[in-house]
Amino acid sequence: MYLSVRSRFNMVLIYIISIVSPLAFSDALIIGLDADMSAVAKLGGQAIERGALLAIDEINANGGVLGKQLKLVVKDHRGNPARGVDNILDFAKIPNLVGILGGVHTPVVLSELKAIHDNKIVFISAWAAGTSIIDNGYDPNFVFRVSVRDEHAGLVLIQHAQKKGANKIALLLERTGWGRSNEVSIKNAAQKFGIQISDIQWFNWQENSMQDQILHIKNSGAQAIILVANAPEGAVIVNDLIKLNMQDTTPIISHWGLASGSFVDAAGLDAINQIDLTVLQTFSFLEKNNELLQSVFLAYQKAYEPDIAKIDIPAQVGVAQGYDAVQLLAQAINQAGTTNSIEIKKALESGLHYSGLIKQYAPAFSESTHEALELPDYLLSQFNQNGRLVPIENIQ
Repeated sequence: MYLSVRSRFNMVLIYIISIVSPLAFSDALIIGLDADMSAVAKLGGQAIERGALLAIDEINANGGVLGKQLKLVVKDHRGNPARGVDNILDFAKIPNLVGILGGVHTPVVLSELKAIHDNKIVFISAWAAGTSIIDNGYDPNFVFRVSVRDEHAGLVLIQHAQKKGANKIALLLERTGWGRSNEVSIKNAAQKFGIQISDIQWFNWQENSMQDQILHIKNSGAQAIILVANAPEGAVIVNDLIKLNMQDTTPIISHWGLASGSFVDAAGLDAINQIDLTVLQTFSFLEKNNELLQSVFLAYQKAYEPDIAKIDIPAQVGVAQGYDAVQLLAQAINQAGTTNSIEIKKALESGLHYSGLIKQYAPAFSESTHEALELPDYLLSQFNQNGRLVPIENIQ
């Protein structure tokens, strides 16, 4: 992907930030971003970064927070849980840290929960969807989410399978905490809607053939596949489905991992155009046209790619969720009147109202609910002939 001047500057900034002393940030309030910025889900991480920076620019232009400017510090975990834990511990050393945004990978966030809570850091997941990220057993709970919850995603995916006339489905899941989270949620949803799960197949990251799993699914009589995968493995699955001549008989209903990486490039447009493929999302710049959306879109063009069209912005959910998460965090800090993490957490739980890119948060969170998005905020999309995701319906 072409990198604008600002994108290249930010990459250099990330490196500089990683080697300087925490004291370098004494004149600013720091929001961390802990995400995959260079591996399989880098498009998701970059999208969250861009959304967060757009929100920070807007907030700083209006006077900042508590009279100080906000700055974003980015650390790249590359999808590695151990590296993610190290990143959290490094962030904890920054005196003016007010919160951390999390990236795409559920397994990384799950591994970070102890470090987050040991250091009482406000953490907002801006993508990772695992149910237990929020239902984590910690009290007090410092983790919030402006993103999908797998428990809800399972309902959406099963409902869509039913609408397509599939009464018998198979699950094709990555062998991680994210895959296991979705196994539970999809099974529960299938039972609720009377859908039979005929087969469950698992795969590892970097597998280069899924034909054995797909043939097992075919022999089970499944009428559709519910897929939980990131872009590289998703591309292998789509092409193997075509190699086995199953593209006309087996639609794929996918969680949103495909949108976090270079799925279209990896799978190929020809393959994608042969498959009945539906992808879960929470936002599209095409879905609505209000003043805020237009303002953020124009700011995106100015900061990153002057000639980009709305439909071409990559990983749009990351942009929107990163933007809204920062706006909500800033509002909580202002309300708390302090950078103390315990008080910021309480402010987030106090019933913040905010009209954001994704929705009207009314409120965003409460003491008992740390999920900002609900079922009506989910939507389904399909790839058009040019490989761009286009919404097909809102989930009610």
